[in-house]
Amino acid sequence: MPGLYLLALVVSIGGVALLDRRFRLAFWRDRRSTVIATAIGTAFFLVWDAVGIATGVFVKGDSTLLLGVDLAPHLPLEEPVFLAFLCYLALVCFGAASARARARPRPSATEPRRSEDGGRG
Repeated sequence: MPGLYLLALVVSIGGVALLDRRFRLAFWRDRRSTVIATAIGTAFFLVWDAVGIATGVFVKGDSTLLLGVDLAPHLPLEEPVFLAFLCYLALVCFGAASARARARPRPSATEPRRSEDGGRG
């Protein structure tokens, strides 16, 4: 079914955006930085794709799931959408890891350290 891959990408972006909104991990924490980082990452990977296509490393395969719209030879419409999703997902995952690290209590310097056996000699 043509367009199913693009639909899956859009639904996935929506799901990640809902998680982002709920926990304020990337876009809902700092919109400007998230948009800039996603745009730069997407542009970087599009250049990477262009080099791969020019050298013959990347070739578009046949799939009935693609819309059939090519932005360039061997570069389907879905590719930049996927790359933007990949960059956004990486930012959300980084935000989640950072939030978890901030929430973890750190032992203070004055607190005695416990040995591996629970303090038993």
